[in-house]
Amino acid sequence: MLADQLLDIGIEDALVMDGFDDCVAGVLERFGMDRIVIYDKAKVIEKLIENGCDDYEGANEFYEFNQLGGWHGDKTPGFLIQVSD
Repeated sequence: MLADQLLDIGIEDALVMDGFDDCVAGVLERFGMDRIVIYDKAKVIEKLIENGCDDYEGANEFYEFNQLGGWHGDKTPGFLIQVSD
């Protein structure tokens, strides 16, 4: 369970997205700032499509407005975009 994993590494008050635990890429740690949960954007989009968005465009629009665009303070989760070699 994600909450237990976060507690194991000393993160007690991270903000997470309900239902997207399997899309977590890791935790971002930066000097002088709270650690935040990072989600794999591609996995988030895939999950949105699996859960009812009609296509990639619809899922991406939902993601951009509701997830990427949802600011909840300094502990708001981030999103990883994979780059290839």
